[in-house]
Amino acid sequence: MIDTHTHLYSEEFDNDRAAVIARAKAAGVTHCFIPAIDSIYTDRMFALKNDYPDYMFLMNGLHPCNVKENYKEELAHVENLMPTHHFCAIGEIGIDLYWDKTFLKEQQEAFAWQIQLAKKHKLPIVIHCREAFEEVFEVLESEKGDDLFGIFHCFTGTEEQAHRAIGYGLHLGIGGVVTFKNGKLDQFLKNIDLQHLVLETDSPYLAPVPYRGKRNESAYIVQVMQKLSDIYALPESEIERITNANATKIFQL
Repeated sequence: MIDTHTHLYSEEFDNDRAAVIARAKAAGVTHCFIPAIDSIYTDRMFALKNDYPDYMFLMNGLHPCNVKENYKEELAHVENLMPTHHFCAIGEIGIDLYWDKTFLKEQQEAFAWQIQLAKKHKLPIVIHCREAFEEVFEVLESEKGDDLFGIFHCFTGTEEQAHRAIGYGLHLGIGGVVTFKNGKLDQFLKNIDLQHLVLETDSPYLAPVPYRGKRNESAYIVQVMQKLSDIYALPESEIERITNANATKIFQL
């Protein structure tokens, strides 16, 4: 299995990171894709990559929750990093209006700028969207084209929004929310072809049932795969094969 979204460099893993990664490998996770947040975490990300060079694949970008007054400095940092490393994607980027709407204009500007950076480098984007579907779609509409592709991370929208995201060349990142009783994804996901899905954990966040409320980790991607196996009435091996092929194509492994 490929975990297309995990924050293994975060402080939540400082006490047992090696054990967490060992459990992921034991569970069958073969690749971990690591989204960026902001410049504060850059050194942590590179240290993780240095410790696990063939297992961790780094993204570059500015998380929408970290778009503040200094966002142009942060975007300059993102751009300056591009020649220093082979990044697998620009992410996670997007719009988040859950915590604060103060910097909506700046979030929109940063999102569009980073999409253009991804296009310039022929890289996928990985989108973060929270209570901002229309705002995200507005930017995607202005940037749509054959050179726009990637993952709508932690997709929690409606069936209509799922088809709209797919229409922009995006795959849906499916994680622990699919196992929640109130997650609603299981009500329509079977109407979405598996070729449009990838697996993720977003660890340490959004742990699947039966670990909900606890720290998430990449090994728990197994529970996500099992739930998709139930939804699609397909063997787990088939879920694994198709979603791995999707991730491999997106990240150009």
